[in-house]
Amino acid sequence: MGQASELPRHKCGKFDTIRLMKLLPILLALPLLAADPEGFSMWTASQVKTTVNSGKLDEHKVALNRAANWGNHQLLLIRREGDGEAEVHDTQVDVITILSGEGTLVIGGTVVEPRTTGPGETRGKSIMGGISKKMAPGDIFHVPAKLPHQMLVPKMLTFQVIKVDVK
Repeated sequence: MGQASELPRHKCGKFDTIRLMKLLPILLALPLLAADPEGFSMWTASQVKTTVNSGKLDEHKVALNRAANWGNHQLLLIRREGDGEAEVHDTQVDVITILSGEGTLVIGGTVVEPRTTGPGETRGKSIMGGISKKMAPGDIFHVPAKLPHQMLVPKMLTFQVIKVDVK
């Protein structure tokens, strides 16, 4: 029989290891250099907290920051330091997430002394005949369009609202 032929050997010597070690940080950083996909947005918990706390209170004891608008939905970051007005949105759903504090959400019933404040928007003094729901951090509320609602806040409440157009 003839001599067995040798299979090719892969070199993994000192030179290859050094080159790999030099390239490794670059390879690991590539995902960090990639741009976010179009339409993607994010806020860190720190950014949300800073934004919510930096707003100035208006005459209704609310500091509202319109953080983003994506056409048919938007993000509001809000701090409330007192009761809100009763409100009804004819063409928008509110998805509310409580970040800190506590309060009560009154839903349903009838708006007392209603007034139009904009297209499809009604505000009023209070709600008569509504149902009360306690609000605490981590709670999420889905308020459909045309449902009267009002926040009663004894001290302070921070929350985010995703407003969705349902025209």
